[in-house]
This record gives sequence, structure tokens and C-alpha cells, in this order.
Amino acid sequence: MQVNTRKVAYAIVLAALGVVLGFVSIPTGLAKLNPGQAMINVLSAVLLGPWYAVGIAFVISLIRNAMGWGTLLAFPGSMIGALLAGLAWQWTRNLILTAAGEVIGTGILGAVVGAAIVAPMLMARPTALTALIIPFLLSSLAGAAIAVVVLFALRQAGYATALTGETASERP
Repeated sequence: MQVNTRKVAYAIVLAALGVVLGFVSIPTGLAKLNPGQAMINVLSAVLLGPWYAVGIAFVISLIRNAMGWGTLLAFPGSMIGALLAGLAWQWTRNLILTAAGEVIGTGILGAVVGAAIVAPMLMARPTALTALIIPFLLSSLAGAAIAVVVLFALRQAGYATALTGETASERP
């Protein structure tokens, strides 16, 4: 197995950015919402693929929890969102569907796993699904929208070659 050094470097930078953006979280009862995480999920899904995106989401959640900035709900929300965003990009190369994968993965599936498994079993705090799904949806929608804007701007500036499929040497 060959390691792509450039992808690893991008993953480290995106994970570090995700940790720093953890300061910008919105407490909503049991969860601390982080639109920056959703943005990182979409960026990493497009630039690196689904497995890197899931790994980056895991690392960010782990560091944020270790530092007391997050909750255990960050794991299912961010990792499921990153996976669906990555798979959507891999299968369609459509940025809007990729953002939708993040929103469905984090906002719906992550909230369901959080409410059904993580909160009652790991946090000993049973919670209603609506207590998580509405804030998770809003957070993931905001972060995914920011990522779409960032990726379009990067493409227009000629930096996001992953969005166009061309290599830097093919650009005029």
C-alpha cells in the first residue's frame, strides 16, 4: 500500500482547521453544534475522498472531546456525514449532492444514532430525536453551504483541480 504524502498533508491541515473551528460551537442542550465540522466534512470529501473524510472527522471529534470542547455526539454525526458526503462525491462528482450527503448523514442519520444509541447508552442522558435532529440539520446545512461557497471560490481561483478533474499542468 502506497501512502499519498500530499493527501496525508491535506488531511492534517483539514483536521487542524476542524479542531480550531471547534471554538465556534453553538451549545444546544446536550449537543455542541459545529458548522465548521460540516464544512470540513464536505471539503475533505471532495478533496480527499470518503475514507480520508471519515478519518478526519474521527480525529477532529477525538481531539475536541479530549480537550473538553465537544461531546460524544460528535462522533456519529460527523463521521456519518463525512462518509455520505464522500460517497456522494465519489459516485456523482456533484457538489450539491455531496453537500446533501453531509446534511442527510449528519443532520438526520447522525442525529438518529445520537438520540437512539450515544446519548442514552454512552452519555446516560436519554433524549428525544427532535432535540438533536433540528439543531444537527441547521448546523450541517450551514456548514455544507459554506463549503460549497469555498469550493466554488477555489475552483474559480484555479486551486481546486479536484473539482474540475484536470491537473495543474493542463490548466491554461
